[in-house]
Amino acid sequence: MSFWSDPELQPKRQFRWLMEINGIPSWIVKKVNKPSFEISEATHKYLNHTFYYPGGIEYQKSEITLVDPLSPDATALILQILTDSGYRIPVTDEVTNTLSKASAVRALGEVRISQLDAGGAEVDAFTFVNAWISSAKFGDLDYEGDGLIDLTMSIRYDFVTMATHGSIDGILTGPVAGAPTATATTGTDNTVFDDI
Repeated sequence: MSFWSDPELQPKRQFRWLMEINGIPSWIVKKVNKPSFEISEATHKYLNHTFYYPGGIEYQKSEITLVDPLSPDATALILQILTDSGYRIPVTDEVTNTLSKASAVRALGEVRISQLDAGGAEVDAFTFVNAWISSAKFGDLDYEGDGLIDLTMSIRYDFVTMATHGSIDGILTGPVAGAPTATATTGTDNTVFDDI
């Protein structure tokens, strides 16, 4: 049967998703880049030929756009995450706090993107492992504009895990909404690093 004649088949849609970040309501998250990675390469030249070999994998930063309501104040939430990561304003020379990976990961908490079907059921989910805020921009002000204020933040993470319905050839997939399957992990483990 062709896919266009089966009304039960449906594609994933850009607007059917939720993002969970510790302390940040999902309804203020407007846009997010799904995880992405790049694999480095080594080359070997022989005569007039070039041969390529895969190297290490590096996950790219993910950018998140939030609307900034009066309540909850998204700017204040992000600044609180920065404080909880270990940053302190140097009001005296006795302030010696610095950021650590462990505190930055704890401050941001679990970061998860869920994609939904038309009925609102989760069809797959990415969990960002050891995620922390690497940058934030608090938006622009303009006397000639009447739009909503957006802020953006980038998160850095070590790798992602993905849970989805069923299985895909060659990929272990994990449980979604109670489905009894395994989890695809693209990394070594789910350990949060100690203070370093």
